[in-house]
Order: sequence, then C-alpha cells, then structure tokens
Amino acid sequence: MTLVVKRNGNMFPRIMNDIFETSPFFGTDVLDANMDFSVQAPSVNIIENNKEFKVELAAPGLSKKDFKIEIENGVLSISSEIEEEREEEDENYKRREFSYNSFSRSFQLPEDVLADKIDAKYEGGILKLNIPKKEVTVSKPKKEIKVS
Repeated sequence: MTLVVKRNGNMFPRIMNDIFETSPFFGTDVLDANMDFSVQAPSVNIIENNKEFKVELAAPGLSKKDFKIEIENGVLSISSEIEEEREEEDENYKRREFSYNSFSRSFQLPEDVLADKIDAKYEGGILKLNIPKKEVTVSKPKKEIKVS
C-alpha cells in the first residue's frame, strides 16, 4: 500500500499567468519576465519498505518551529507560514518591506500505518518523517486433514 499525495496550492497565480502571459492586443508580454506568480510546493520523496514509509520534504531556510504537522481523519498535513517584516529608517527616507510565504502538502495515510508513532526531524533543509507500519501477520496456509 502506498501514500496518496494531495497537492495543495493556490489557483489564483496560475490563472494570472494564463491571463497575462501574453497579450493578443499588444503582442508582447504584459508582465515583466522576472515576475513569477507561480506557487511552489516543496518537493517530496516517499520511500516505502516493509517496516515504514519515509517522507522527505525539501524546505531549506526554515527552522523546525516553522512547521505544522497534523493528522486528521487519516490525512497527514504538513504546512508552514512565514511572515517577515523589515523596516529601515534614515534621515531622508523610510523603507518598509514585508513578505509572506506558505505551503501545504497533504498525504492520505494507508490503514496499515501506526499514526501515533510518526516521528519528524528537520536537518539540513530536509524535513524527514518516519511513518511506521503495523506488523503484518502472515496467515498460515490452509491445511487439509484427511479423515481415516
């Protein structure tokens, strides 16, 4: 059994790219080529073996406190929201910058996992989750007993 990946993202930026990518009226790009309205969800590797699933989510530049990991109704959700604000003031000017970045990834967990034993670790820009599987009991083959 494998994990089912659900990609969460904002549809608005894709629509903006579709509408403003080129203009039939002007024949040129309406938006500056350097502007990027696309939503980037972190790349994920999912590795399965007999004992567990390993999920590796690439999220460089974050810290472990930036992640929110939840399980609800068999769905594992990993999200992050980062809001930054910088202000610089001088005699002749005042500059204020702010940014907001977020992402969310969801995974439908199979029924054979031990959700209460999921372990998460963040190191080197990679969030690593170990999702152990329940032990599978192998049933013995059917044996026919002859009546004598």
